[in-house]
Amino acid sequence: MAAPSPTLTRPIASAGLARAARWLGPIGLLAGVYIACLLFPSLTDTFPAQWNLGMREAVDDFSRWVTSNRLSHPAFAYFFDPLSAALDAFVRAVENALLGAHWAVIIGVTALAGWLLGGWRLALVGALGFFACGLMGLWPQTMQTLALMNVSVFIALLIGIPLGVVCALSNRFDRFLRPILDAMQVMPAFVYLIPVVLFFGVARAPAIVATVIYAIPPAVRLTNLGIREVQPAAVEAARAFGSTRWQILRKVQLPLALPAIMAGVNQTIMMALGIVVIAAMVGAGGLGREVYLALQRLQVGRAFEAGLAIVLIAIILDRLSEGLSRIDLTQYSIRKTQDAGRKAQNVKRNPASYVLRHSSLIGALAIILVTALCVLAFQDAFPDAWRLPLREPVDGLVRWMRDNLFFITRPLSDFITLYLLNPFRDLLRDVIPWPVVIAAVAVVAYLVSGWRLALGCALGMFMLGLLGMWPQSMDTLSQVLVTTAITVLLALPVGILASQSDGVRRALRPVLDFLQTVPTFVFLVPVVMLFNIGRVPGIIASVLYAIPVGIRLVDLGIRQVSPEAVEAATAFGSTRAQTIVKVQLPLAKPAIVLSINQMIMMVLAMVVIAGMVGGAGLGLEAVIGLTRSETGIGISAGLCIVVLAMILDRITQAWAARQS
Repeated sequence: MAAPSPTLTRPIASAGLARAARWLGPIGLLAGVYIACLLFPSLTDTFPAQWNLGMREAVDDFSRWVTSNRLSHPAFAYFFDPLSAALDAFVRAVENALLGAHWAVIIGVTALAGWLLGGWRLALVGALGFFACGLMGLWPQTMQTLALMNVSVFIALLIGIPLGVVCALSNRFDRFLRPILDAMQVMPAFVYLIPVVLFFGVARAPAIVATVIYAIPPAVRLTNLGIREVQPAAVEAARAFGSTRWQILRKVQLPLALPAIMAGVNQTIMMALGIVVIAAMVGAGGLGREVYLALQRLQVGRAFEAGLAIVLIAIILDRLSEGLSRIDLTQYSIRKTQDAGRKAQNVKRNPASYVLRHSSLIGALAIILVTALCVLAFQDAFPDAWRLPLREPVDGLVRWMRDNLFFITRPLSDFITLYLLNPFRDLLRDVIPWPVVIAAVAVVAYLVSGWRLALGCALGMFMLGLLGMWPQSMDTLSQVLVTTAITVLLALPVGILASQSDGVRRALRPVLDFLQTVPTFVFLVPVVMLFNIGRVPGIIASVLYAIPVGIRLVDLGIRQVSPEAVEAATAFGSTRAQTIVKVQLPLAKPAIVLSINQMIMMVLAMVVIAGMVGGAGLGLEAVIGLTRSETGIGISAGLCIVVLAMILDRITQAWAARQS
């Protein structure tokens, strides 16, 4: 037998040595850090308190200064107070206009917009959605929420779209703004309220400011993306014809970027709706207040009705903005010209062709006529006699589940607490020295992406200790890891099943839509009734909130696998299970890793909300900061949540990039 060629063995051996060196270096680093911890236990058992940056005390001092100078300082007299008054007056004007209008007019206008933007289906969705809100006895609260939404989205777009344009035209400004947008998107919305309340007090104004901050990033990002993706040839052609930079932007880039900008409008609306309930904590009112009060009083039926109303508003606004984004003004002008030409050529027209050609006008007139008849026939306020009884059956169902399913809920709660949450928390917080935890995170980052990411993650983990939040951060990290693992174990098989069956996918779609659009607070009410106060309700609510995106991305990733690869596996005699395990799942790995990234982000978004029902860690600290006016604790906890989110996001994104 011939000996292997030296030219082949050398590259193989060198590649093996390189792989070994890549692993031996991080393992040696971990071992060295652990030995150092054994030699200096006084410094490594707990994060040294003397290293605390003292941010909490500084923020509390500033908060006390603001409180004592609110009535006299020029910044409040000439900026914050007038701005707060203007925002409050703006919202009240819109709210009074909506509440003063006849309920049939609101429904009719929505149906008319749906008819013009998407046909009779969208008109029916809009009309029935608002009508259902009235049937649940929530018409005034719905109008209050709609007023808050309209004002917040208007201001967010007024700020976000110009910023997106500037980002597209200036790479330097884009690089400057990107980390700010990252922090705005990663920071839990709950944490926004702490500084906002400090400067704007309570009521509608702080709710608007917090909603605008939370909703601006998608408007900026998608406007920037849309302008940057305009074909360079179109810009060069305009420049060749002597157009100025402003003319190119106004007549070429913005019109061609309109679909992306409208997608940003859609996402801004959805983001604003996502903070409706949280804004109720500072006096915003509306449907959010109904959900918040129901959570405090454990009234599941009341929370379900208000949550369902928010879901209906989200669906209506989502479909309307989506329909608006599909409008192509150029094609519309061409069709109008063609219709005019056909009219000139066809003198004789039968009634059927006339109806078809003018169906939009006839439908609009029919909607206006029905609306006018309702205005004449019914009173301005939505009739109290029209009541859809949802609250009582839901309350009864939850009471039955609480009384009859305790043999399931109690063992499940004990298992999650005793065998998952407590061991992981104790391991990260009490057993493993903090330098080893930092080194372990850095090693994972290095193996995934290299030394730059490793250095950034190590500095981020160290910052958690400098902010005085190391134990709480490790508690939160353990909860996030456990929740993500449970979510992945549930989402992966369901996503695989949905990818193999169109029927399963269609059956899951309304359930996933509901879970994605229902306010996160609504999850907590029935879960708290079934599992009592503690960390477990937060875990289960987080799983319910994060699982839809996991199922959808797994399903999408498997369905996007090349049909040729699947057919080849089938031709070689592979069973369906073998094809899934050996072909589809490996090829769909980038989408699956991306789904893990998104689930981690959604779980972190629930950290603060879970803290309201007894979830320990950073979420509880943020809740304490807002409810007890301890601004320093709240800000420190919010920054730690942002740091954790960025570390986990960067590591999982780099992992996803390696799989593609």
